[in-house]
Amino acid sequence: QVQLVESGGGLVQAGDSLRLSCVASGRTFSTYAMGWFRQAPGKEREFVARISWGGAITKYADSVKGRFTISRDNAKNTVYLQMNSLFPEDTAVYYCAAQSGGNYYAPAEYDYWGQGTQVTVSS
Repeated sequence: QVQLVESGGGLVQAGDSLRLSCVASGRTFSTYAMGWFRQAPGKEREFVARISWGGAITKYADSVKGRFTISRDNAKNTVYLQMNSLFPEDTAVYYCAAQSGGNYYAPAEYDYWGQGTQVTVSS
């Protein structure tokens, strides 16, 4: 069992940066790949980024590539999402999730989810 708690969301202006954190409970954090997803009102949950269990392999949605960076610190049971050059269309609830295997872009392939943190980008 893994419990995930996100933090770091807030209200920012376009062009600003934010860093989201997700702290995991449990001793098996380092065995899971970790992903970030987001969901805007009226839209489906969409993939943002994923990092392998060891941190060597990362994947990004095209919409955030070059602006967002996912990283992890297994000693702290924490995964991060550094978000730069934010756009109003990045506004959403951001969720972290843990995955033992499967397609990295599919929410259904993730085993555990956090409660989400709101990111609002004003124009």
